[in-house]
Amino acid sequence: MNRIRFTSVVIMMASVLLLSSCASIFSKSTYQVTINSTPSNAKVSITDKKGQEVYVGSTPSVVKLKAGTGFFSKAKYQVKLSSPGYDDKIVNISSSLDGWYFGNLLLGGVLGMLIIDPATGAMWEIDTDSINETLSKSMSSIDSSLKIMDINEIPEEWKDHLVRVN
Repeated sequence: MNRIRFTSVVIMMASVLLLSSCASIFSKSTYQVTINSTPSNAKVSITDKKGQEVYVGSTPSVVKLKAGTGFFSKAKYQVKLSSPGYDDKIVNISSSLDGWYFGNLLLGGVLGMLIIDPATGAMWEIDTDSINETLSKSMSSIDSSLKIMDINEIPEEWKDHLVRVN
């Protein structure tokens, strides 16, 4: 009877070690990214590595992004911020290998390392948790034309800075 109980315990422990996956248990496959800009209310457009738009909104935004895009494939995103009168700003986000993935060597076993974590995307992590960008005024919106004005047309506070040219 004790021999059967011992064998059952060994089989259950071996099953847990071989059928579990470390990164899927201790980590996650989607990550929250906060996006802010100056000026606020800028348009946010996020595209994945295939060029497909995965999010459209405005700042401030909180977006959930997947760390993986398929079996053994890490995610890459391009975040585009735009606002009228300002130059567009592009920020790249990519995934990196999650440290918990290597826990499969001790706890997760072969299935966790070669099947479960790669399939769920838990083998990858997104390190970027927030984007805070200041957009630059667009040069096309700045009036850079030369104007000739009469001395009587300029404001009084400018007159102290005039230099006579003969």
